[in-house]
Amino acid sequence: MSAAVKGVSFTREERRVNGVKVAMLTAGQGEPLVFLHGAGTFHGFDFALPWAEQHKVIIPFHPGFGESADDPAITGMHDYVMHYVELLDQLGLAKVNLVGFSLGGWMAAAFAMEHGHRVRKLVLVAPAGLKVAEHPMVDIFRIPGEELPGYLVADINVILPHLPKGPDIDFIVDRYREMTTVARIVWEKPFDRTLPRWLHRLGKVPTMILWGEKDRLIPVGQAGAWQRLIPNSSLHTEANAGHLVLDESPAAVRAVGKFLS
Repeated sequence: MSAAVKGVSFTREERRVNGVKVAMLTAGQGEPLVFLHGAGTFHGFDFALPWAEQHKVIIPFHPGFGESADDPAITGMHDYVMHYVELLDQLGLAKVNLVGFSLGGWMAAAFAMEHGHRVRKLVLVAPAGLKVAEHPMVDIFRIPGEELPGYLVADINVILPHLPKGPDIDFIVDRYREMTTVARIVWEKPFDRTLPRWLHRLGKVPTMILWGEKDRLIPVGQAGAWQRLIPNSSLHTEANAGHLVLDESPAAVRAVGKFLS
C-alpha cells in the first residue's frame, strides 16, 4: 500500500473552466505533473504524494466527478481533451508531465495525440479505450456494486479503509453520480476505434505504460497492444497488483517517479 510522505499534503484549489467549477488538489514544487484520474475517486490520491518531492503535482477532478461540478455538455472524450486544454491555459502551463489512469489514461492518450507539444513525458496506467478482442475489458456496468472492489484490487485490504462500514447514502449517491458521468461518455462507445490509427503520434512523446498483472477490470494482456501501437514506449508491470496498481504498489509509484525524472 502506498504510504503518505511526511510533511507533504494536498492543497485544494478551485477554478472555473468554460463556466464549470473545477476542484483540484495540488502539492509540491518543480516540473508540473498532471494526474488524470479514472472512473471513481472514492479511494483518494495519497499514492501521488511521493511525486510531490520532485514535481508540482496537480490532480483535477474531471467535471462530473468528486468535488467538481457537473457538465452535461461533455458527451465524449474530445470534450474532456478540450476541457484540459483550457485548464492548462488558465494555469499557464505550456508543457506538463501527464499521468492518466484507466478512463484518465484514455483521456491522457487522446490529449497527447492531439497536443503532444504540450506533454513532456506521458504515463498511461491501465488505460481504457482500446479494443483488444483477445483480452476484453470487463463491462463495468454489469458488475454488481458489492463485487466491484474485488475487480479493482488484488488485496481488498488496500481499499477497505475507503469503503463505508455500513449503509451510507452519501457514498452511494456520489458513486451513482460518477457512474452516470462515465455512462454518458462510454455507454455507446466503450472504446475508441480511432486509437489504433493515431497512437503512433505518441512516439514523439516519451511514454511509459504501467499495469498490474492481477488487473481483473482491464486485463494486463492489453498492455502489449498499447506498446505495439506506441513507438518506443516502455512497459512496466507489477506482479501483485490489480487495477488500482498505484494504490497497491509503492514500487509502481516509484517507477513512475523515476521515469518522469
